[in-house]
Amino acid sequence: MKILVYPHAMEVGGSQLNAIELAGAVRDLGHRVTVVSEDGPLVERVRTMDLPHVAIPRGRRRPSASVARTLRRLVRAEAFDIVHGHEWPPGLEAAAAVAGTPAAAVCTVMSMAVAPFIPRSMSLVVGTAALREHSAARRPGPVHLIEPPVDVEANAPGHPTADFRAGFGLGDGFVTLATVCRLVPELKLEGILTAIDVVGALASELPLRLVVVGDGSARGRVEERAAKANAQAGRQAVVLTGELLDPRPAYAAADVVLGMGGSALRALAFGRPLVVQGEKGFWELLTPQSKALFLRQGWYGVGDGTGGFERLSAIVRGLVADPAGRERLGAFGRELAVDRFSLQHAATVQEAIYREARELRVSATDGVRTALGLGAYKVRRKYERIRGTRATDDFNAVTLAQPPRT
Repeated sequence: MKILVYPHAMEVGGSQLNAIELAGAVRDLGHRVTVVSEDGPLVERVRTMDLPHVAIPRGRRRPSASVARTLRRLVRAEAFDIVHGHEWPPGLEAAAAVAGTPAAAVCTVMSMAVAPFIPRSMSLVVGTAALREHSAARRPGPVHLIEPPVDVEANAPGHPTADFRAGFGLGDGFVTLATVCRLVPELKLEGILTAIDVVGALASELPLRLVVVGDGSARGRVEERAAKANAQAGRQAVVLTGELLDPRPAYAAADVVLGMGGSALRALAFGRPLVVQGEKGFWELLTPQSKALFLRQGWYGVGDGTGGFERLSAIVRGLVADPAGRERLGAFGRELAVDRFSLQHAATVQEAIYREARELRVSATDGVRTALGLGAYKVRRKYERIRGTRATDDFNAVTLAQPPRT
């Protein structure tokens, strides 16, 4: 098959990394795969994987009629069989691009909720069992599950860390917590600030430090909180590295990783104990007993809005005091990543989804419903912007406990 893969963005982030790595793995199964995207740091990753790349403008509406026309021209000129949009704007553009052609569209959503105006008859891929069940009950088209995959060969224990440690002054004698994520208000910021506060409070009595890897619009707030934590600890207990195009040394250098989504699974691949981060005070250590929770709801959670600082403090104290326990949890996580979340397994599932999608078509009625739903969504977003209540990551800012309005 000839497949056009369209990530929603090209800054370093979980959804787009998944899209690119899965594109390469599907290519390795014998298909011709091209990536179409805006410019950004991850374009270099596409090139190093020897995947053909087609550029589209960054300054554009989402979704964009001009991008949909560009995709349609590519479909016709190169005879693509599949256009695969990752997240809802590329998914809608993919559906528009293949209308009236022999090609088919697929949409993957790794956000915490599915936009209700995604065409209901197109093939949809989601990242958690709970979201698959929720979506399948509300749309007639196929809904597939591909949990965020991880390359367990490229992400594995033993990755070199010497240059990373030296570059950021990470000497021996400390238990290192690490978090690798975008520094943005939605989903991430609450947990990052809590982790910084916990380390600032505990570092005066425990050999503890936190390494924060990432960049984004909330970086100023993170820097301010880190400075306060370091002053409280009387040393540099919180280290900010900024964005790393290759964050593998950070995972490998960590003794414990705090994370959600794809970052959580990379932690498992490196054989590191994982503390799953969520919102409203949610923190939970991955253990054989808690595994079932995350396999259903994904690597994320929502608390009751209280006790986050205390909950994380207790988890961290226990891990610092039990090196042997950290080793056992790391080995457990590595085994789970290899057995269930390997990139190679995900690629074979994705290949089957593509073959099924070639038999599907978005109906005209479904197209009209999508257009009306998108229009209503745009009006609501404009109103929220005027009121100052608009979330940056819209459908990543809601969960199944807070479903998007239809």
